[in-house]
Amino acid sequence: MLATATLILLSALAQAAEVRVAVVSLAGDPRYEARRLAQRLPGQPQGRALDGAQVAAAEARFALEAAGQSLRLDPHEARSEAEIEPMVAALARQGTRFILLDLPSAAVRAAAGSVRPGEALLFNVSADDDELRGAGCSPVLLHTLPSLRMRADALMQYLALRKWRRALLLTGPSAADAAQRDALAKSARRFGIAWSGQRTFRLSNDPRERDQANLSLLTTGVDYDVVVVADADGEFARSVPYATQLPRPVVGASGLGAQAWHWAWERNGGPQLNRRFERAAGRPMTGYDWAAWVAVKAIAESVARQPRAGFAAQAQALAAGNVVVDGFKGPPLSFRRWDRQLRQPLLLAHADGVVSVAPVEGVLHPKSNLDTLGADEADTACRIPST
Repeated sequence: MLATATLILLSALAQAAEVRVAVVSLAGDPRYEARRLAQRLPGQPQGRALDGAQVAAAEARFALEAAGQSLRLDPHEARSEAEIEPMVAALARQGTRFILLDLPSAAVRAAAGSVRPGEALLFNVSADDDELRGAGCSPVLLHTLPSLRMRADALMQYLALRKWRRALLLTGPSAADAAQRDALAKSARRFGIAWSGQRTFRLSNDPRERDQANLSLLTTGVDYDVVVVADADGEFARSVPYATQLPRPVVGASGLGAQAWHWAWERNGGPQLNRRFERAAGRPMTGYDWAAWVAVKAIAESVARQPRAGFAAQAQALAAGNVVVDGFKGPPLSFRRWDRQLRQPLLLAHADGVVSVAPVEGVLHPKSNLDTLGADEADTACRIPST
């Protein structure tokens, strides 16, 4: 009897429909350069997103098997950005319907342009560019990593809650620094934070520019409740806490930051997920790892929910926000219809622990308080037709 049951089970598993999920990355991606990883700069990736995807695939196996499905995770690494577009297009043509993009913003944009609706569904798991969720959005592209604007909104909500309403903004010279500054400026207006001053820093070996890296000079001559740092690279930011002219907290690119995940999160199954990830990857889980993990979780949930519906229905349910995912952060998570961004709480944390969670207490929204983080439906620049 037992042998018969085992044969039936093995036969069912053999007939399980296979869902192929690709993880596309870029060789030589500067975000994963060995020297940068060794520095452990605040808010930066500490390893490839594939690690998080693999943990989620292992977790989803039993639920998918119960639905008569299986999931195969395939890593693909492009040798250059020029290879991204043809690689993603070829994967879609060959029947890979779900593709995770662990790529810089420009490469994500190119990948989205290579796929037509109905061919594949792409998941941006490591680019926080607001433009990808705004005027540059795509009907084939979902986002699991929080955007710059979402993280800025979370920080400004917390400053308003603490009544730290006068802020000194320090911004670096790069375009990525400017993008962070712009997101912070929009969020400051949204939540009533005023700038006591805005100053530019520059890390340089040129003695003529040394004053622009001098924190005593950058943080003197003005009063403020908090210092906000816009530093996409993170190298300058790590030197700011405890070095300002006035004894004030530091937030943004160092000090207190808004993150998708943190190794010290102790609620909603967080410790268990952190232990599973650390066993698998040999390092703590970051927000970038979580974004890949939750993307695979969402795919598995959509497939298990409608195992015989086919790819078109599964993808439509995800994009329409009809698939709910447990992200181990409390409330159920789903994708926004208007910009394809995963709505989610953000952890307000420093290097050693989590201080609070955004949306913070008292910040409300008529439909979902999670939509107080990032562009709301009324002010989005994305023009994808509603599903």
